[in-house]
Amino acid sequence: MNYKRLGLLLLAILLVVSSWLGIAIARSGLEVRSLQKEGVPLLYIAPQGAKAVPGVLVAHGFAGSKQLMLGYGHVLARAGYAVMLWDFDGHGANPARLQQYELQNNLDVALQALLEQPQVDSDRLALLGHSMGSGIVMTAGVRSPDRFAATVAVSPTGANVTPQAPQNLQLQAGGGEGRFIGNAERLLAQAGGENANLAAGQGRELVVIPGVEHITILFSDGSHQAALEWLDATFGRTQESQYSDRRIAWYGLHLLGWLVGLAAISPLLTQPETITLKIAFIQRWAGLTAAPLVATAGLVLLSQRFDLQDLGGVQVGGAVGVWFLIAGLTWLGVLARLPRPTLRTIGLGIVLFVILWVAFGAMAQVVWLQWWLIPIRLRVWLPVAIACFPWFLASGIVQENVGVGKRILWWLGQSVVLIGGFVLTLNFLPQLGFMFLLLPLFPPLKGILSLVAGLLNQAWIYAIGSALFFGWLLAAGFPLSA
Repeated sequence: MNYKRLGLLLLAILLVVSSWLGIAIARSGLEVRSLQKEGVPLLYIAPQGAKAVPGVLVAHGFAGSKQLMLGYGHVLARAGYAVMLWDFDGHGANPARLQQYELQNNLDVALQALLEQPQVDSDRLALLGHSMGSGIVMTAGVRSPDRFAATVAVSPTGANVTPQAPQNLQLQAGGGEGRFIGNAERLLAQAGGENANLAAGQGRELVVIPGVEHITILFSDGSHQAALEWLDATFGRTQESQYSDRRIAWYGLHLLGWLVGLAAISPLLTQPETITLKIAFIQRWAGLTAAPLVATAGLVLLSQRFDLQDLGGVQVGGAVGVWFLIAGLTWLGVLARLPRPTLRTIGLGIVLFVILWVAFGAMAQVVWLQWWLIPIRLRVWLPVAIACFPWFLASGIVQENVGVGKRILWWLGQSVVLIGGFVLTLNFLPQLGFMFLLLPLFPPLKGILSLVAGLLNQAWIYAIGSALFFGWLLAAGFPLSA
């Protein structure tokens, strides 16, 4: 290993160690405990040594998990609140199948667990929920207005709110999620309009958080602080917290460290010579262009025979895998060339998956995503990964032995095609609407994987590692079907 690669490796180690130190500092002074009650996975966060503090139930949205709401958990706990987060049925580490009408039961279980904590003042409780979770917490606030002193609904869906219930309702929506702003405005009118009388429980407020959309609002300091200020005003608390949640930045540094490390060791994962397949320029781009059209048509035809929403045991995720299978086979068919795999490239593809798994997932578990797959999700992983494999093989083939400029062009092309293809699919199959959760992920994810493709310059290594990784991401994210 030459000095340049050794320097990159040392830099990678420094970045990874620094990121974990940042996470450790963010958790210092907090009591963080994993619990389970009646089969519901729970996470409790409170200030160390707290006594008789207000308690807050924090509920995630569709395809989310308790980890995705940790930003609110840390901000509130740092400000002196005891917070209980949980995984709804079919989400995260909860193996129960998703049944919409039973989700209120999950909240009731979390409430009982919160009340069992000795630090919690049972007379001072509040609710906070995002998207699907917003509807659950608003319904709980309407059902038990005397139990909960405040409700914060982030990216709100719907509930039968009134001017009397729930108490002290704050509605939040991101500036980039117009439909949810509309929902929030309707709910505000239904709840009696703006009202500053929090002392009487009649507080009503709509806060639009600029520059964020449906997912990024969860990592927005503006959203965190708006919720904290509303709860502090409800409970008459004047203590000011200076904490801002920066754990997602530490996560980014962790990911960067691993990518730098991969750049350092990538020559060890490649062969000295790579034979470039002779494929015409028009074939490469024609295949990419045709792929989403054929995939969309294929899903539309399959929808006449199968329930795509629950395909493969996961909601929407199975349909995403089939879309990539059809699109990938179409692209490969147009390319009409396949490099020959070897035992070495297959083995190194598995090594690449392990590197990507650790780079993306090791810290995700404590920052934003339930990365460890429970057994029922583990069974979904390989079939979804195999379905995605043809797409990544085609992507790897067209990116072999190309310069930086062309690689950037392929990244842009794939990002546009994937977003456009999924939007087209949703136009014909609106029941798969939660596919839109993937759209913001495509540009950064494809950018990182294009960088990996450039470092390795081996289609099979790239395809195996990327498909196994992307399959894991889908298996971890989407809810289990009913």
